Amino acid sequence: MTDPIQDQPLQVAGHRFASRLLVGTGKYRDFDEASAAIQASGAEVVTFAVRRTNLGQEAGAPNLLDVVPPERFTLLPNTAGCYTAKDAVRTCKLARELLDGHTLVKLEVLGDDATLYPNVVETLKAAEELIKDGFDVMVYTSDDPIVAKELERLGCCAVMPLGSLIGSGHGIQNPHNLRLIIEQAEVPVLVDAGIGTASDAAMAMELGCDGVLMNSAIAHARQPVLMAAAMKQAVEAGRAAFLAGRMPRRQSAEPSSPFAGRING
Repeated sequence: MTDPIQDQPLQVAGHRFASRLLVGTGKYRDFDEASAAIQASGAEVVTFAVRRTNLGQEAGAPNLLDVVPPERFTLLPNTAGCYTAKDAVRTCKLARELLDGHTLVKLEVLGDDATLYPNVVETLKAAEELIKDGFDVMVYTSDDPIVAKELERLGCCAVMPLGSLIGSGHGIQNPHNLRLIIEQAEVPVLVDAGIGTASDAAMAMELGCDGVLMNSAIAHARQPVLMAAAMKQAVEAGRAAFLAGRMPRRQSAEPSSPFAGRING
């Protein structure tokens, strides 16, 4: 028997979080639905696309900060829609300006419109520049263990490999690579992209991920608020299962009740 794993709160760039579920704000019918789903999810970190979100720069338009107040949630501006390191860096600087010096960001640099797969070359360039400029970078990347380790070496405060393509709902397609990333990482590893339902989130946590970030899986559900609550429970259950340690897989059956000492009729 190995020693039990002692659970600790999720820690990212000096922030401590009780919830390991991070959620987005896009694709909901309106801010009211987004607000209700966020509340049901129990998430403390909320991400949003800087280039598509009003934070007060558009007078009279709905303001995300009214729904997700910074005094209650940790905001995670992201660079969704950026295809070059230059655009991603500029977007993060805009977020820092709009949010009065906020430095925690989610970096994503996409390769193309068809797959929304990360361009790891541009991601590495952007990460290096942002970290030198004082940003705390949580980074969306491929499930390549070598790239993940290089992003950590550059100073990213969390590595966020995809489970499958953004918005696909296909779940975790390559658990073996995720496990390799987790085993070598010294920063939090969170699955970002591809989660479709609660069992996908539980699987990510059972693999040993430190958290899960999702948007479409909740926002595109028939009942987003109910799905948000389900995701909360799935992340908690998956984490508990990881800490508990699953039973060994066996090639043959083994009875739950031993034969020794049984009463023979």
